[in-house]
Amino acid sequence: MSSLDDPRVYWAAERTLLAWVRTGLAALGLGLVTAKFGIFLRFVTHDAAPAAREGSTLVIGVAITLLGAVMCLVSAIQFRRFVITLRPEELPPRQLVLLPTMAALAFAFLGLVMAGCLLL
Repeated sequence: MSSLDDPRVYWAAERTLLAWVRTGLAALGLGLVTAKFGIFLRFVTHDAAPAAREGSTLVIGVAITLLGAVMCLVSAIQFRRFVITLRPEELPPRQLVLLPTMAALAFAFLGLVMAGCLLL
């Protein structure tokens, strides 16, 4: 009996995927907050010309947002690569194998859309 016959192997991979997705979502949130931080600074300091400060926080925020989207995308790819190596009998019964992958891809897509909206 190989160690892959144990359903805990699949569940460990799924937990790893979801941990990376959670980290990606945190990066998406941090990117949004960072991108909008320049606007907050303008209101707090009553600065009439904060364009450079707003621009720099926007660039950093969009970069962090893109990083979060890439984390979700890469984690979905890695999980799918692992799952296709398993034989059908090695998968846990009644397990929705595509659901975690689709969630990760959806968050990656939403992160890309969010980064695009931040740039507009």
